[in-house]
Amino acid sequence: MKKMTTLFLSVLMIFSFAACGSQNNGNDVSTSRDANEGTQEPAQQSEEIPTETPTEASGEESAGELETTGGKTLVVYYSATGNTEEVANYIVAATGADIFELEPVEPYSDDDLNWTDDNSRVVYEHDNPDARAVELVASTVPDWESYDTVFIGYPIWWGIAAWPVDGFIEANDFTGKTVIPFCTSSSSGLGESGELLAEAAGTGNWQEGERFSSSDSEETVQAWVEDLGL
Repeated sequence: MKKMTTLFLSVLMIFSFAACGSQNNGNDVSTSRDANEGTQEPAQQSEEIPTETPTEASGEESAGELETTGGKTLVVYYSATGNTEEVANYIVAATGADIFELEPVEPYSDDDLNWTDDNSRVVYEHDNPDARAVELVASTVPDWESYDTVFIGYPIWWGIAAWPVDGFIEANDFTGKTVIPFCTSSSSGLGESGELLAEAAGTGNWQEGERFSSSDSEETVQAWVEDLGL
């Protein structure tokens, strides 16, 4: 009888140890998982902001970034009284660019330019937009494709670019070129003149441009050119 009791107690103890071992194993797995979760570094979120890059097939060109490829530079200008010509020459001196003057077949006389005379040529052309198609001696530039950067200068007439420039804009393809407008005036700013020329051109990487007065020095123009980072 004692042997049976002893055997029963031994079996009972074996089952008790087995149950404790099973419970301890479960706690070990849980502890290991909690420790891993507590020490694992969270996934790092990129601080880089993605940008959408136009594909070549889109035909779109950037209008805000000044990018040049190190090619030749050209200064194109129309000057009614000589002020724009002076600034154009300052830019040439600062950049070593080539220069191209826009000359109307029928030049403007001093009387033609008298905007206070209701019967003057410029007043008539202003009031009759169809008359602004001014024929130029030359509207295309030899070796045009070799120029990557083009400055375009003009006086401001009634808040816009003097219309003798329009014929040059319409006659040329500005694809792949950085175009920098500049103007001269006694009081008016650049206004929308550059934007309107860019719209008429339809191609090119047009920059904001700059306005100069007749009193601006060569140093002022040179400083502006240097800021462009050409």
